[in-house]
Amino acid sequence: MSAITIDKTIKTAMENIESHHFVLPAIQRKFVWSPEQIEMLFDSIMRGYPINSFMLWHVEDAAIRNTQQFYGFLLNYCEHFHENNPDFASGAVPDFFAVIDGQQRLTSLYIGLFGTYRYKKAGKWYRDTEDAFPTRRLYLNLGRRLPSQIDNQKEYEFKFLTDDEVRSCNCNEGYFWFKVGEIAGFDDGKLVSFLFENKLHGNEFARATLMKLFRKYHTEEVMNYTTIASQDQDKVLDIFLRTNSGGTPLSFSDLLMSISSANWERHDARKEIANVRKLIFGFGNPNFNVSQDFISKAMLVCESEDIRFKLANFNLEQVRRFEAAWDDIKKALVSTFELLESIGYSDSLLTAKNAAIPIAYWLYKNRLADKVSKPSFPEKDRKSILKWLNLSLLKRIFSGQSDTILRRFREVIRNDSSGSFPFDEIVASCTGDAVKNYSFEDDFLEGLLSSQYQSPECTLVLQLLYPDKAIQFGKAVAQDHMHPKTIFEDKAKLAQLNLSDDDRKFFLENYNTVLNLQLLGTQENGSGGKGDTPLQEWASQKHVSTGDLFVDDDTSLAIEDFRSFIEARQRNLKASLRQILG
Repeated sequence: MSAITIDKTIKTAMENIESHHFVLPAIQRKFVWSPEQIEMLFDSIMRGYPINSFMLWHVEDAAIRNTQQFYGFLLNYCEHFHENNPDFASGAVPDFFAVIDGQQRLTSLYIGLFGTYRYKKAGKWYRDTEDAFPTRRLYLNLGRRLPSQIDNQKEYEFKFLTDDEVRSCNCNEGYFWFKVGEIAGFDDGKLVSFLFENKLHGNEFARATLMKLFRKYHTEEVMNYTTIASQDQDKVLDIFLRTNSGGTPLSFSDLLMSISSANWERHDARKEIANVRKLIFGFGNPNFNVSQDFISKAMLVCESEDIRFKLANFNLEQVRRFEAAWDDIKKALVSTFELLESIGYSDSLLTAKNAAIPIAYWLYKNRLADKVSKPSFPEKDRKSILKWLNLSLLKRIFSGQSDTILRRFREVIRNDSSGSFPFDEIVASCTGDAVKNYSFEDDFLEGLLSSQYQSPECTLVLQLLYPDKAIQFGKAVAQDHMHPKTIFEDKAKLAQLNLSDDDRKFFLENYNTVLNLQLLGTQENGSGGKGDTPLQEWASQKHVSTGDLFVDDDTSLAIEDFRSFIEARQRNLKASLRQILG
């Protein structure tokens, strides 16, 4: 114990993190604080506000050190891609303190002083690149006090910035960005030298602020600790549950998964779940992005009678069942999203992630995960899944609390012995449910047909109408304007049609809806394909029948007859959807 110093300075706390005398137990969730929360924490420290006490568990028992999982602190955080804490070899340290309360604040101090924080730039795709997720470090503006009209919550201007942003801002009057972590290497002499070298010695605010930051890090006792000496893990868990209710809310599934990971024997649960999320992210465009909650719920559906997020469902016996089945659950989950990509789905279209869980359970129960990518995977099942999923999302079957519907569908799949995806049985199981059912009234169908180009509803309806195209082309499927949109969006071309005001309004209201859209492969629709070719000309060239276009035999395909074309499409599409819906 004498090797560990616990005074109340930030400097000592950071040294204890570096030397692994402060670690994190497996029951802790991931780091979740935003850059703004970290900036506010540093502002609070500078203003002398209390930052609450920290609770530490003094781990001395060799059995606990050697059998339980502990982690080091996260230093370089990247949203979505690098969120996992590093492993910590607890047997290498005679004794240490596990942080029971205060992980978010201590990690925030560690990242703010010595690390980096990467979050996605607006308008960028989720890619682990500097362009999408630029590296940012915490800076303090020594040039001026933060004007109250800019941010009346903060007095000091702390900000996570890229190197380019620092260089750009420092050219402006009132800005001098100081990298906060440099204060750790200052003494009194270096502080004075820094002010003179950077021509800040005449700036009273800069001098006072840098001096205050120096004191807050090196000498002032801003940290307060409560320590727990008990080696009774159940007691420590109880304390953890009682103390982790404030700040950023602790998801119960976070806690349950942490408890689960602490009791896996052959795998590191955190790494396994992170890896599954990464593998799933490899499918879709935009890529499928699932949460830890989703993985946890899928595990419960596959291997627990009770699928609720309850502590009793994550006891030691149940956790061992999860681990024993993990390889098969993992394959089923990854194969589910491979299957979804193959039928044209992406993250933006899968508006209710839990809708993927019955598919994963069906693959898991029937041991079909390895067959998804093979030609032998039944086309009938692929079409049934596409149809069921589209109908479920259109009717919002999985909206709100979905445990009841997940249990219902699991029971249907569990009792089905055919091996095929039980579409009819699942739909029938909702008959009589006033809220979660698969009935489609006329008004609802008409609303679906008015869905706009590329909207989720539009895509789902088109996939129902053109399932062969959706499955044939998968993620390479395209939504094509049958009568080219250039006619409607080019005012000169539209004017050449000499339309009445009423017809012009009708054309513009309908050209961008399901009623004027079909599915084609991107090559069929791209350069050398249909593109902007008038519908009448294209249908003649490709020998496309009126039936394929969902219009009557006598329907004109000329642009001048767009109104009659749309009216015919509406009648026939409604009839086709009724037939599809049974």
